[in-house]
Amino acid sequence: MKNVLFPEEMVTENDLYFICYMIERIARRLHQHNCYVVNCIPKEEWERLISLADVLHSENPLQVEQDWMDQYGLEPGSYDVTDVDSQLVDYIPTDLQMGKVYARLIVDTLQPGEDYIDGMLRVYNDPICDLLDNYNCGAFYEPSYVIARAYMHGGF
Repeated sequence: MKNVLFPEEMVTENDLYFICYMIERIARRLHQHNCYVVNCIPKEEWERLISLADVLHSENPLQVEQDWMDQYGLEPGSYDVTDVDSQLVDYIPTDLQMGKVYARLIVDTLQPGEDYIDGMLRVYNDPICDLLDNYNCGAFYEPSYVIARAYMHGGF
């Protein structure tokens, strides 16, 4: 994918990973679903943000979170992804780990002619996210090829 701000540079998978990580951080902080964050920010802004990812990753993540929440008017909700059954779950994955899960899924299912942002919008609006974000069932633990196959077949 071409960088929209610096056309001579390419957006990398690490840039996508940073964006997915920030989506996860913000969604957790606001108690919202990831798709809320993704859908509240216009596609053109995502293209700009992923183009700036190599710079933004060196900023304080708390400040980046706050800037995005303020700039895009993101509001708190009532969904807490970390509210799990303690008898079923010993470990809640970190926002970094879930950012990696989503980035891999986007890359693994990229369609011909699709860029990272199109893939991100497609994946985060798919019902599989409800399974990946349900830490009681542990779907996020599956290898990336299993998650991609489940995505392509409509579920696990």
